[in-house]
Amino acid sequence: MPASPSLATAPPRTTAPASPATAPPRPAGPASPATSSVPTSPVPTSSVPTSPVPTSPVPTASDADLGLEARLAAVDALMTLRLEEAAVAHEVRTAHLAVDPVDLAEVITVPIAPARQPAAPAAYRTPAAALLERAHHHMRTAGWCAGALTDDDGSVCLLGALHVEAGGDQDLVVDASAILLDAIRRRFHDESVPAFNDRQRSGAVPERMLLEAARLADARGR
Repeated sequence: MPASPSLATAPPRTTAPASPATAPPRPAGPASPATSSVPTSPVPTSSVPTSPVPTSPVPTASDADLGLEARLAAVDALMTLRLEEAAVAHEVRTAHLAVDPVDLAEVITVPIAPARQPAAPAAYRTPAAALLERAHHHMRTAGWCAGALTDDDGSVCLLGALHVEAGGDQDLVVDASAILLDAIRRRFHDESVPAFNDRQRSGAVPERMLLEAARLADARGR
């Protein structure tokens, strides 16, 4: 039986490709081993060192081979450099300060004169009393000695003090010595002024006796 014309002339049906917008989603499957990502879990912070990395140079074999003299020379050179830097820094800091130059010719080179002794008191007006008072002051400032009128240090005994302060007036020395012996005998019953002086161990008692003799001379009007 011959084919029908409508069936013979109908064009063949074609299937259009599915639009990408309407394509069904692909099922999610396991990731490919080649494209799997590295785990991103955080590394514990306790395992990460927090101390700074030391920056001091590591000694090399050449440093270890240096001898003691070479190391000392290196330290000396370093210290010299630091001292020079400190000196420069000091000059910079003090450059604004005015410094007067010192003239060596103006420096005193002569011996310093000894200090002047204080003036002797003048409580008494009569000659013997005033001499005994000056003798007490002289012994107190110059020092006391025994066995001589005066020693190499300038210390004096009782009679030595009277001779120094009398200025060569022997009559005044005799008068003052007699009053001094009277004052001594009132307390110690010695036979002479030199014997009493040499029996002492310090100048405390002789000084006190000179003051007592001065008061006695003043009371007598001498």
